[in-house]
Amino acid sequence: MLITGLGCISAFGPGADSLWSALTAGRSGIGVLEGLPPGPSVPPLGAVVPDYSPQAHFPPSELPLLDRFSQYALLAAEEAVSDAGLERAALGASALVLGTGCGGKETDEQTYRRLYLEGKARAHPLTIPRGMPSAAVSQVSIRLGIRGPCFSVASACASAAHAVAQAVLLIRSGCADLALAGGTDAPFTVGLIRAWQGLRVLSPDGCRPFSRDRNGLVLGEGAGMVVLECQAHALARGASGYAELAGVGMSSDAAHITDPSQQGAAAAMAGALADARLRTDEVDYLNAHGTGTLANDPTESRAIREVFGAHADRLAVSSTKGAHGHALGASGALELVATALALRDQLVPPTVGFTEPGEGCDLNYVHGGAEPRRLGAAVSNSFAFGGLNAVLALRAL
Repeated sequence: MLITGLGCISAFGPGADSLWSALTAGRSGIGVLEGLPPGPSVPPLGAVVPDYSPQAHFPPSELPLLDRFSQYALLAAEEAVSDAGLERAALGASALVLGTGCGGKETDEQTYRRLYLEGKARAHPLTIPRGMPSAAVSQVSIRLGIRGPCFSVASACASAAHAVAQAVLLIRSGCADLALAGGTDAPFTVGLIRAWQGLRVLSPDGCRPFSRDRNGLVLGEGAGMVVLECQAHALARGASGYAELAGVGMSSDAAHITDPSQQGAAAAMAGALADARLRTDEVDYLNAHGTGTLANDPTESRAIREVFGAHADRLAVSSTKGAHGHALGASGALELVATALALRDQLVPPTVGFTEPGEGCDLNYVHGGAEPRRLGAAVSNSFAFGGLNAVLALRAL
C-alpha cells in the first residue's frame, strides 16, 4: 500500500519538511531542559518542540480537553491529511490507529500538583477524558470525522510502528481503504523526567548512537502521522505517494523487561522482509532504533548482521534519534516519515552525534552529512522496553 501523506511536529517545529531539512543538514534539536525544579547536579537534556504555544494552535474553549500529547497528534494528523490532498468529508469510513508510550502525562502532573501541592480536595472534572491514553486518538477522530476503526496502541517505544502495522492489517483485511496512523508523546513533566533519571539511561551530554563514547539516550517529544491507502483507492483519486509500505514484522523477546534481545529484533526484521517479499540484498537503507544506550546499539547491530548476512556491510545505517531525540511512542512515526522521505529523495540522513564506532558496532553508520545513494528499499526498526518489536519495510516508487 502507499504512503500518500506525511505530518509531524518535532524538536524542529511543526511540519515534515522542517524535520527532513534538519535531519539532512545534520542539525540537532537537543538542548538543556528549562524550568525544572532543582534536582540532580547535571541538568537533563531534551529535544523539545521549540517556542510551542498551545494558544497559537487551539482556541481557549478546546484546551481544557487537550493534553499536550493530544495537541501534537492533532497537528500532525491535520498536516498528513492535508498533504495527502484529502478533505474531511472523505475520511468518514477510514481507520485511525495511534500509538503512545506515555499518554496524558501533562494531565497527570497537573492533577497531582492540584491535589498534593495545592491541597485541593477534588481533581478537575475533565481529568479522565483529557489524560486517558486513548484521548489523542479520540480527539483526532472527532476533529477529522473518522468513523471507522479507531484505537490506541501502547507498546512503549515501538508504539507508533505497531500502530502503523495495525493500520496496514486493517486495510489488508478490508476494514478500510484508507488509514491514518502514527504516534504521539509529550514526556517532559517533572515526574516523568525524574523517573527516567532514576532508570539511569539518560545521557548528560548528548545522544551518540553506535559511538564508542555513547552514554545514554536523550528524550524527545512530538508526533508523526502517515496516511496509508490501498493502491486502488489512491489511483482512483489520482493520489501520488512517497513510498510503498510493503511489509511489517512484529515479535516479542519474551526475555527481559529492559535488556534487548538480538533474537527478538532479528525475528521482527526477518518478518518484515518476508511480508514485503524483499530479499536482504534489495534493502539499501536501514533506519535503526539506535538509542545511544550501551545495551541497545551493539545488540541491534548484531541482529542486523544476523538477518542481512554479508549484505550488512553494504547497508547504509543511520539513527535519527541523535537529532530529534527519543520521542518514545512517537519515535517510530518520526523515523517512518524520515525513511519515506529518504526513499523519495534518494538521500540517507546522517547519524547526528556519531563520533567513532563502539565495540560491537561494526556496520556502515552514515555520519558527517547526508549521503546521496540509490535507494530501492528501506527498513525502519522500533524496539521497546519489555521486548516489544515492530519493523516496517518500504519500497521506493
